[in-house]
Amino acid sequence: MVLLYLFAFVVLVNCFYFLLFSTFSLRKQRQEILENHFPISIVVYAKNKASNLREHIPLWLNQQYPDFEIILVNDASFDKSLEVMEVFEKNNKTIKVVNVENNEAFWGSKKYALTLGIKKASHQRMIFTSAECKPASSEWLKEVGGRFSTNKQIVLGFGSYQKKKGLLNKLVRFDAFMTAVQYFSYALAGTPFMGVGKNLGYTSKVYYDNGGFVSHIDLQTGDDDLFINQVATKTNTAICDLKKSFTYSEQKLTWKEWILLKKKKITTRRLYQLKHRIVLGFYYVSQILFWTLSIITMSLFDWKIPLIMILFRLLMQYLIVSPAAKKLNEKEMIIWFPLMEILLIIIEFTIFINYKSSKSNSWK
Repeated sequence: MVLLYLFAFVVLVNCFYFLLFSTFSLRKQRQEILENHFPISIVVYAKNKASNLREHIPLWLNQQYPDFEIILVNDASFDKSLEVMEVFEKNNKTIKVVNVENNEAFWGSKKYALTLGIKKASHQRMIFTSAECKPASSEWLKEVGGRFSTNKQIVLGFGSYQKKKGLLNKLVRFDAFMTAVQYFSYALAGTPFMGVGKNLGYTSKVYYDNGGFVSHIDLQTGDDDLFINQVATKTNTAICDLKKSFTYSEQKLTWKEWILLKKKKITTRRLYQLKHRIVLGFYYVSQILFWTLSIITMSLFDWKIPLIMILFRLLMQYLIVSPAAKKLNEKEMIIWFPLMEILLIIIEFTIFINYKSSKSNSWK
């Protein structure tokens, strides 16, 4: 019976987190009248993305916003990225190009490249994205930039992947979707903990007042999530969750590349603030325990009692997370929730165990 009580407790913990997610998913979504039109610098990071730049620069130039510039940061590309940038710069006064050459002290550092882009920006408020990211509409900049105010100096947006066939695409999109549900929910609950560099805004004041990326400049990742974890507060952070404010990138990752990316992200989380590590870790452990104890209790006890608890938990997930899927334009994910959740748990658990058992931190 102790095991059954433990299972009931785990179900309640899972449901507590779903209630936390309801701060975002059940939040009434409305078109706000945006009165703030601060000058904005769009900072675009690019490394060997010539074809993406040809396609997406016109989309950034076409943004329906009164005052903005585009900072194109070429991070030591060896394709024609710089040439593409310079052609557009020649014909558009809105565009500035920052060409980053390999630096022995900061070899291959995205943070070093972004720092040079930030220094080039003329405006205090900046929106960050990557060359492979396509804005969902010509009002992307207006929606994200419009969330800046005197107090709100950080804006969290949503960046996902274009829909394609295949299990990997579904899993990658589900991961991006659930990550967004969490960081939007925590921000609305008053404890923002991360953002994604595909669609993220912050001011130069926030950047310089907190020493930029200096505290974690040696890590390959963290220019978005770790930086925001260190500087975001209840009062300085806003979210932007309207569909026309999203960005989408084409999913070209292989399984191996995606898992390597997950490794880097997971190991970066060890540097989050302690309160965030605890809350995020407890959620993940409760997920593992739920699916593990579901199998065990169904085997050892009268199947009707654990089945009721399993169905209750899945119903809570459906009722609360489904509205978020609709908000984030991922409605088809609803029927895949259990499978995607189990796969993601297994992959992240395997990565975590491998990381813990590794003597050398080769994923930095």
